[in-house]
Amino acid sequence: MNDVKKPTGLPRTVAFRLGTVGAVVADRFAARIEELDLKPKHAGLMTALSHGEAASQQELAGRLGVAPSLVVALADHLERLGAIERVRDPGDRRRQVLRLTAHGHTLLAACEQAARELDDELTAGMTAEQRTALQRALGVLAAEAGLPTGE
Repeated sequence: MNDVKKPTGLPRTVAFRLGTVGAVVADRFAARIEELDLKPKHAGLMTALSHGEAASQQELAGRLGVAPSLVVALADHLERLGAIERVRDPGDRRRQVLRLTAHGHTLLAACEQAARELDDELTAGMTAEQRTALQRALGVLAAEAGLPTGE
């Protein structure tokens, strides 16, 4: 009897490929922003703040789909770095909101630069048409998942 099994088709699925490539890319991005004393989740929180008005930690947790306690921990670290500030909401003095500082904008720009450099490395073997198609496809997947599409 032959126990040789046919190789799985799992590596050819979009879910598996996105998951594994995503994990590798996330690790590489994390390594690039580590020198800024940031992790990708810090960059995500700063990005959320940069795309809207000041928001409470509770609102940000809902918007980002994470536990409020995670937002508190991320915000504490970013506040220590001087990247965000907690201020009283002028419309409701009982509530504190988070706001990105000038230093936060500088850190976020450094994160974007690191991501763009990584993009260039990741897509170096692609044609311009392939890069455009990848961006469009990722935009569709992001929109369907309720994530920002970057547009």
